[in-house]
Amino acid sequence: MQQVLWVGAGGFIGAVLRFGVSACLPSDRFSAGTLFVNTLGCFLIGAVAGWVGARGELDPQTRGLLIVGVLGSFTTFSAFGDEVVELAQVGRHLAAAGIVAAHLCLGLGAVVAGRALALFALR
Repeated sequence: MQQVLWVGAGGFIGAVLRFGVSACLPSDRFSAGTLFVNTLGCFLIGAVAGWVGARGELDPQTRGLLIVGVLGSFTTFSAFGDEVVELAQVGRHLAAAGIVAAHLCLGLGAVVAGRALALFALR
């Protein structure tokens, strides 16, 4: 039960952060807020994974709070999926494909960059 509370607390923090960051960015023509949050979330989870990989495992409470809770609710792939489907449903297939490509390229690149930064910081 305690683990559930840690995840829930992290989820609350991540969701509030996601809302705040997304609200500050324009989203009328291109989902910049969602793209930014997904990229930043991928970078952060890469940094945490790099740190953990070099320093050892996190205790279950910290892992639940940070990775599952904060970062799990901060990244918004569910919103991403919904936005892509909505664009496709209204015939904006090129925009939908562009968003998918941008999320994948920037997200995966951010994970690699986060891991590299974590390893560099530990030297």
